[in-house]
Amino acid sequence: MTAKPLIALAMGDPAGISPELTAKLVVQDDIRASCRLVVIGDRRVFDEGARIAGVKPELTTMEQGADHRAAQGDTLFVDLRHLDPGEVEPKTATLAGGKFALANYRHALELGRDGRADAVCFTPFNKQAMRLARAEYDDEIAFSAEVVGLKTPASEFNVLDRLWNARVTSHIPLRDVAERLSGERIRRALELTDVCMRKAGFARPRIAVAGLNPHAGDGGNFGREEIDVIAPVVAAGQRKGIAAEGPFPADTVFLRAKSGAFDAVLTMYHDQGQIAMKLMGFDRGVTLLGGFPFPICTPAHGTAYDIAGQGIASIGASRAAVLLAAEMAAAGKRLR
Repeated sequence: MTAKPLIALAMGDPAGISPELTAKLVVQDDIRASCRLVVIGDRRVFDEGARIAGVKPELTTMEQGADHRAAQGDTLFVDLRHLDPGEVEPKTATLAGGKFALANYRHALELGRDGRADAVCFTPFNKQAMRLARAEYDDEIAFSAEVVGLKTPASEFNVLDRLWNARVTSHIPLRDVAERLSGERIRRALELTDVCMRKAGFARPRIAVAGLNPHAGDGGNFGREEIDVIAPVVAAGQRKGIAAEGPFPADTVFLRAKSGAFDAVLTMYHDQGQIAMKLMGFDRGVTLLGGFPFPICTPAHGTAYDIAGQGIASIGASRAAVLLAAEMAAAGKRLR
């Protein structure tokens, strides 16, 4: 019998809902059945989150360099002891909060990089706090690639139940999107989507490719990117065996995907897909960082400062993130 995958779960921003979400996650029966967790953070911050959440988790505390796989218990805790809860400014992005989250995430990534964990998850970060702690912090992809030493392409995917959203460009100004779109960028995004979805269990994922312009350019009336750049990549992908179609108008393609016509939509920029996915299931959406040697998952929502400390944060997306990471890690273990 294959051992359950071990997932490194980094606590996110301490001023938001991350501590209570982390505490709620470790007591979920379906999560405990699918994987083992090693939580990384400060036990004092975690315990405060558990108090807010109204749960009493049982955890085994581990030393930083210990063999987590050999440890007893379904839920382990690596206590970095790096943030006194009394120093947390609730509902505020701070340097201390950013340092806390970065340290936790770095440790989790190192466990994955070194083969000491099968997947990495984290509860929500606050990008303003992360940049206070690390001025060059752009997003989780660049930081993760740096820590892991990744030299190949990586991308961010949004997953809602069995529907995926991929994108060609991500965290850049909208005015820069058109000039960043090239056949090579779209090709890399399409091929990475196909590879990551196959690793997640799709035998031959059906990928719809969105256009850039209104009505997918309307035959060239509203721009030629669809004709000159996007369509040739779709055709080339089909010749390689990728089940890709398009480009389709972005304002209707998600309706077709939602109805089951496609497994994924590849969009040209961030909000083109994010708006649709969050409207369909904000409380269930997962962000997956694809292209890494192990799954990296997090809920698609943010730190929710407005409801922090009230114990009412929904666990839906965080639970879905851990379960997706566990599913992908287990599939990876079976293939090895």
